[in-house]
Amino acid sequence: MTRKDRLVNTARLLIIAGLGALAAACSTTREAAPVSTASSGSPKPVAGVDWFYHPDASEAKLVYGVETSDDLRLGLACRKGGGRLEITANAPHGVREIHLESGGETERFRAEGEPSELTDGDFLTAGASTSAPVFQRFRRVGWLAQWQGDRRETYVPHPAAAPDIERFFAFCG
Repeated sequence: MTRKDRLVNTARLLIIAGLGALAAACSTTREAAPVSTASSGSPKPVAGVDWFYHPDASEAKLVYGVETSDDLRLGLACRKGGGRLEITANAPHGVREIHLESGGETERFRAEGEPSELTDGDFLTAGASTSAPVFQRFRRVGWLAQWQGDRRETYVPHPAAAPDIERFFAFCG
């Protein structure tokens, strides 16, 4: 690759990053989120991980991770019709918030933490309303992202799992 090609590619990346920052600045959010690593457009599903919906008579869970494993990236749980969520996630030691984003909405939820038995960090638990803007946007756009520092992980359903997001929130109320 020539020097000119590298400069053109660098310029393109800067333009894309600038447009992403501009779009994020124009969106309505509760708290500012770092946008330098955010991509434009909808993220794509990742092979091997997905959203899994587990309802029973009085409670339901929607978890993102590897099926039938301890690899949980993010978990949402609720009581039927309660309108409240319990959010669970893994985080580095000392982090006491779960920072979520969906389609331009971003929110930080204060969390309780305890040492994780499965990772080198902590296992966090936070409460939230199902009506929080980030969850309402998640219902519409179908993906959720979690920020840990300046690292952003997107959680996108595969087509077969996508309807379960709305089923979960309809159950929760």
